[in-house]
Amino acid sequence: MESFDDRTTPPEGPRRARSAAASLAAPVIAAVTGPRSKWAVVAVALVASALALGFGGSAYQDDGPAAALPKGAESAAVAELKERLPGAEIQTAMAVFDRAAGPFTEADRAFVAQRAEAFAPTALNGQVGRVIYAEDGGTALIPIPLSGDLRDDALAEAVGDLRAEAKAGLPDGVTAQVTGGAAFSVDFSSVFDGANTALLGATALVVALLLLLTYRSPWLWLVPLTVVGVGDQVATKAVAAFSRWGLLTVDGSTLGITSVLVFGAGTNYALLLIARYREELRLEEDRHVAMRRVLAGAGPAILASSGTVFLALLALAFAVTPFSRNIGLAGAVGIAVAVVYALVVLPSALLLFGRGLFWPFTPRVGQHDRTGEGVWARTGGFVARRPVAVAAVSAAVLAGLALAATGVTTGLAQTEQFRTPVEATEGQQTISAAFPAGTADPVVILAKAATAERVRDAATGVAGVAEAEVGVSDGDLTRVTAVLTAEPGTEESFRSLRDLRAAVSAVPGSDAVVGGTLAEDLDKREAASRDQRVVMPLVLAIVMVILLVLLRSVVAAVLLIATVVASFAASVGAGWVIFHGLLGFPAFGAEVPLLAFLFLVALGVDYNIFLVTRAREEAVTRGTRQGVVRGLAVTGGVITSAGILLASVFTVLGVLPLLTLTQIGVIVAVGVLLDTLLVRSILVPALVILLNDSFWWPTPPRTPKDPADTRPKGQVGVSG
Repeated sequence: MESFDDRTTPPEGPRRARSAAASLAAPVIAAVTGPRSKWAVVAVALVASALALGFGGSAYQDDGPAAALPKGAESAAVAELKERLPGAEIQTAMAVFDRAAGPFTEADRAFVAQRAEAFAPTALNGQVGRVIYAEDGGTALIPIPLSGDLRDDALAEAVGDLRAEAKAGLPDGVTAQVTGGAAFSVDFSSVFDGANTALLGATALVVALLLLLTYRSPWLWLVPLTVVGVGDQVATKAVAAFSRWGLLTVDGSTLGITSVLVFGAGTNYALLLIARYREELRLEEDRHVAMRRVLAGAGPAILASSGTVFLALLALAFAVTPFSRNIGLAGAVGIAVAVVYALVVLPSALLLFGRGLFWPFTPRVGQHDRTGEGVWARTGGFVARRPVAVAAVSAAVLAGLALAATGVTTGLAQTEQFRTPVEATEGQQTISAAFPAGTADPVVILAKAATAERVRDAATGVAGVAEAEVGVSDGDLTRVTAVLTAEPGTEESFRSLRDLRAAVSAVPGSDAVVGGTLAEDLDKREAASRDQRVVMPLVLAIVMVILLVLLRSVVAAVLLIATVVASFAASVGAGWVIFHGLLGFPAFGAEVPLLAFLFLVALGVDYNIFLVTRAREEAVTRGTRQGVVRGLAVTGGVITSAGILLASVFTVLGVLPLLTLTQIGVIVAVGVLLDTLLVRSILVPALVILLNDSFWWPTPPRTPKDPADTRPKGQVGVSG
């Protein structure tokens, strides 16, 4: 990794006209770089304290029956309506006993009967369901009703007691597992115990190591790490406050992704700002003046890039999937905090410590400029000599990886959501192997009481339905359950479910709706598909508008968006090869394509913004071809460091236990590396060189009014 001391003075170029971002940065510059800049640190510290103390407490987690389901979904209606029925306060666990070698012996059956009696103290009102034996006589199932009032620790204790009783004195060759809705709730919560702490620790460790390797200073790395770490805690508290005010709901995965965004984006902004500050200290003795020039030059670009990510995340407010919507809103809060800490707190902190902070590579005025001698200058020269071949090979690599994405399938069944097996999923698989596949979790149909028998008959007549029976009623609404023959989560099961919905809704006057776990999975997949059709174009439109305003070039904006979309497709293909081809996972999580797209397009275009805005500056005096080569030379090191760091931070999402989050982390990491090392470094410069001045159409870079003014006091670019 190239160190920052290899890059010194910026190129000669004109002062760029102030953009909207530069106007926004002006008061920040005055507050941070003035003689009282230390008060900026104090002010933000007070705000952080207010958030940490005044808004302390846990985030609100909506555990309502339809909280995790798409708005307007049929399964969400069932989840809410069934609360009216008798027994709605009951949640069910299922104990399953299995002898793999053959049918149970008489002693085995006696043991199962004893265990059923042992479950009674934990069961609601001491009532345990009858033992159900599979046809082969080698598997037994015991339904155990639990009080619906049990939550969190109390529910975990109840399920833990059932599991201890089930395994007490097991005969040789017999296994016991406790599954069902109650067990899934407990296992889902338990896998997150300590996971966010581990994620935060792993993220901080990765960032600290990469900063130390980058700066090669015993203490410089501590400043950005501390600033970003405090920013992360403020963001977490702010998200918690918003959740308690009813603006969003969160869970462990939401907070985990928010921390990754704050650390990744915040550290990226810090890298870019510190690199420019080091550069200015080689030109200016007064560190306050140097920082003023840094914020005037790098501040607008950082604001533009963070604004892209912020608005793209807000676009998720139009998603109907709660998981995606909440990540978007929480992530937008995190990005807002990250950019404030990067542009206000970090500059103030750097000014407090002076030049000695960079020791042993302390920047001094007049040091030799070695910018054009590094690896990125040589890379730019190579691309300039062979732009056609370079562009063709780069496009071929992206196309080859993207080709693998054509086989992608999405949607994980409930038993496939955990990266490592938990007892609830293993028990579900044992039941599915011995009973009709839907026995452990039947489909729920709610219909008008007067039509319940006809709804049951209609359900029984659907291909793929093993049995249906009428259940409890409140006099107006009746519950009918249907057991499907197909394995839950398969296309066959979804086909049967769609046929079932059509059949029961056709019963006159029934107002029948179909829900349950399988229906929820189907509705989530269809909602995720809808979100992709709505949110993806919206994100592209947001990014396009920002690029048009910033670059004032239609051609440049279209090409940059095309490259990040190609990078997204290639990273999805690479992710599919990893997860499906190598690791054998059946599918991506339903939300994975949309969230990976958002992160890669919004974050990936950042690096292109930093490169192309600098290239536009250079093009004024050097011409387009030499301008992009010079832009690559001076931004290459810092952007590569930032990309490697961001990819590493997203990879840390693998610490969390859900497969969906691991998939998002790996796909985004691969995409960021492709953007950093191939698209931004090779493909984009080659395209700029091939198009030459046409790249800037319809607004080519202008020559400065005063050619003698070669001091870059107002650049919108970041050099490394």
